[in-house]
Amino acid sequence: MDSPQGAALSAEDFGLKGPRGWAFRDVRFTAGPGSLVAVEGPSGSGRTCLLLALTGRMRATRGHAEVGGERLPGRLAAVRRFSALGPVPGVSELDPSFTVAEHLRERALFQRRFDSSPRALLRSRARRTSSARSLIDTALEAAELDPAALPKAERTSVRDLERLEALRLSVALALMGRPKLLAVDDTDLKLSAADRSRAWELLRTLADGGTTVLAVCSEAPEDALTVRTRPADGAGTPAGDTACGATDETTTEKETADAIAEAGRA
Repeated sequence: MDSPQGAALSAEDFGLKGPRGWAFRDVRFTAGPGSLVAVEGPSGSGRTCLLLALTGRMRATRGHAEVGGERLPGRLAAVRRFSALGPVPGVSELDPSFTVAEHLRERALFQRRFDSSPRALLRSRARRTSSARSLIDTALEAAELDPAALPKAERTSVRDLERLEALRLSVALALMGRPKLLAVDDTDLKLSAADRSRAWELLRTLADGGTTVLAVCSEAPEDALTVRTRPADGAGTPAGDTACGATDETTTEKETADAIAEAGRA
């Protein structure tokens, strides 16, 4: 897969406030194309809302950000066109009843329908099938997911995948859109230390290949540019490349869940 030029990221006084308070605020950082950016913080501290705002899925209410040269919160649709979501609960989850093959075919059809030129739609069925297979194989290779190693190869149901395998599948589906920015939520959730290391190695490889990666986690690797969020009772502004401050107005986990649900309907 040809690696796109990654999207540069920056934010200044970036924040989102809802009916119950701040989801996140005071976010400021700069990251060049092809960076690995880790959004680190405990659950309920606005990590996912920040990820969705930076990928054009939520509209910030304070400050601004620039993603791939597009200014937010104004240019949401433009950012969505070159950013892709890996696993984000409530927004881009895998269907546990689908097989790996079904997910891959569905995404290939989606890409052909919305990303191809009118001339490409007139290709013969054999050429369309070959093109889709090439797209799938390239994405699987980039995500380091080998279907032959799964219990039933591509006929394996998502519910039967290990957590790291499911993460790789979600990343492969996102990469089929050849994004400049890849966003992954809950990167290290329910992973063993060894699998956590493998997950970060995958994301690091993708970033090294040119795709900017934005990954939510509870503990960032040392080599990532780290954006830290914290809950309402956090003490002071955390040290690091940037800070996402919070006060007693910080949103609750229910507020975050409601916001994510709204993003999923968008």
